[in-house]
Amino acid sequence: MSLEQIYLRLPIALQNLSCTLEGLRLQQKRYGGGFRRRLEQAEARELMSEEQLLEYRDNRIRNFVRHCVSNVPYYRNKFYELGASPGDIRGLEDLRYLPILTKREVQEQSSEFVSDDVSQYGCDSVHTSGTTGSGLKFLMTHEALEEQWAIWWRYRRWHGIELGTWCAYFGGRSLVPAHQSRPPFWRTNYAGRQLFFSAYHLTPENLRSYAEKLRSSRIPWLHGYPSLLALLAAYILDTGFDLGYQPKWITTGAENLLPQQVSVIQEGFGARPVQHYGMAEAVANISECAQGSLHVDEDFAGVEFVEDQPGQSRVIGTNFSNLATPLLRYDAQDIVCTAGRKCSCGRRGRIVDSIDGRLEDYVVLRSGAKLGRLDHIFKDMIHIREAQIVQCAPGMVNVLIVRGKSFNESDEQRLRQEFMQRVGKDTELKLEYVDELQRTNAGKLRFVISEIKDNRVEAVAGSPGGKVAS
Repeated sequence: MSLEQIYLRLPIALQNLSCTLEGLRLQQKRYGGGFRRRLEQAEARELMSEEQLLEYRDNRIRNFVRHCVSNVPYYRNKFYELGASPGDIRGLEDLRYLPILTKREVQEQSSEFVSDDVSQYGCDSVHTSGTTGSGLKFLMTHEALEEQWAIWWRYRRWHGIELGTWCAYFGGRSLVPAHQSRPPFWRTNYAGRQLFFSAYHLTPENLRSYAEKLRSSRIPWLHGYPSLLALLAAYILDTGFDLGYQPKWITTGAENLLPQQVSVIQEGFGARPVQHYGMAEAVANISECAQGSLHVDEDFAGVEFVEDQPGQSRVIGTNFSNLATPLLRYDAQDIVCTAGRKCSCGRRGRIVDSIDGRLEDYVVLRSGAKLGRLDHIFKDMIHIREAQIVQCAPGMVNVLIVRGKSFNESDEQRLRQEFMQRVGKDTELKLEYVDELQRTNAGKLRFVISEIKDNRVEAVAGSPGGKVAS
């Protein structure tokens, strides 16, 4: 029995205690050691001129490449094959001479990407799924993790959010048993000052209890998947529910924030949502300022925009902070539209007009509940190359899977179990194994494709009834 299964069988009080203990563990990892110093350094870099900032970035790239060639088997061999030397890479522009790295390459040759001197670093194992539903595990140094969270908190502090602020989190964590039909559909992490709301119980019947809990808690900061925040905001608008207060901040992540979701969230909660683009691999980071512009955090990673077609570019990134598992020119599998303009806020960094990645549809259960991002199901599925959810009717889910060479029956059993824990046993689940998955014209894989009328994210705009709130 897994830890998650044990957790889901505990009484609610012990589940809250478990969330708090896990929150305490994460607090120590993310904000211990040198975090404060790294946050101060990150904020001090905002005073750099554009020339100084780009030189800082390029200098880190040069040092990182030298480390890769000296200590990482994959890059040592790759540079030898190319007849190149570390000195050939003087900055971001020179990285284009290196081949683009795919997630599949890292999955299939994972040991080759681990630094020879990894024993010298304190490391944690990190996992991610990304938009393709394929799991990836890698080592990340404590220093790199602290730097990542320092950059994320720098962005939050732009908007006035301080460490220790209570946050209502709407994400994909499995917090509440799938069969539970009555509130509470939330759990509390007291150490991290977080109230976690279940993403898997947002039925039309349950939305009122979510809104009532938010009203009684009066938490100033809402954070999570925009599809979930939009559902609750649309309920407030459609029913005229009196929330009793106005959250001060709303931040989103993990999904693309659509313009219509911005409208419904802002109208429902009275605060405009701001978005952040980042990933566990730490190869790129984009933060929205108070003026609504999306800034590339040039001091955090070497971010390239490789144009696929006019106006649209793939995000290719180099994570120059993680010495344990270096990634040079890693394909983040997301699409952006670049602006080529400056922002009136005065902050440095290239501006992105929009992020056209992580765009997903809802999955509709028989109960009418609409689930947004389901990537957590695939987080540890490292033997799955890609996955896609296709839905033609409520309560019926077809999962297309591209298997890795080590995929076996236990992986399938585990996948079914992960699904059932989140969508409930009354959902009809079909697994179909394919050689490849269909992609959009922009080369992007849609994680969820819904054929249910008025259920696509673009049409729903967060309304639980499929109606766009005016």
